[in-house]
Amino acid sequence: MTDKPINWIGTSLEDISDFPESARRKAGFQLRLVQGGEKPTDFKSMSVVGAGVKEVRIRTEDAYRVFYVAKFAEAVYVLHAFQKKTQKTSKLDIEIGQRRYQQLLQYRKSRE
Repeated sequence: MTDKPINWIGTSLEDISDFPESARRKAGFQLRLVQGGEKPTDFKSMSVVGAGVKEVRIRTEDAYRVFYVAKFAEAVYVLHAFQKKTQKTSKLDIEIGQRRYQQLLQYRKSRE
């Protein structure tokens, strides 16, 4: 099985690029697992963002999260990447993920 490419939605690539090096490495490792069809080592379903959306949890000296969708055959789509500052995911981060998920669905529909 060949690895799925990663498609970055919105500013998700730039956002991960802004993570500290240790968090960037961990995020890259986890996304590499997803590309190969495996599950990340620490994740949870984020159906509030969209159907099939998962959240990778990255723990360094701070907490970071990456929303992604891997259910489509053609690619892994990274929707949002951010530093988590509170116990509960902020409403703004969920809204960004939801908006980008809708953009993804529109993009896929336009390519049919």
